[in-house]
Amino acid sequence: MKTLKVPVAEAKRRFSAYVSGSAHAGRRVIITKRGQPVAALVNLEDLQSLEQASCGGGLAEVARHWPADAAFSRAVDRIYAERQREAAGRDVSL
Repeated sequence: MKTLKVPVAEAKRRFSAYVSGSAHAGRRVIITKRGQPVAALVNLEDLQSLEQASCGGGLAEVARHWPADAAFSRAVDRIYAERQREAAGRDVSL
């Protein structure tokens, strides 16, 4: 998925095109002001995933909504195993 970074003035000039790209092509637009990110334009599916994830489920909740991907699953398993090794008695359960 392509992410664009555009200044607010550019976002104003091409707003309709950016909305269309976000809605139909899944493109994300980061809007910047003085070079700093201040807002984002995402499609509704991405927004719904973000809202569900913000309900306190963390990475595990976000990952539940992503399509199955063996490489991603292996990466999560590696991270979890590493956290367990480094935990030294701390609770690192998901």
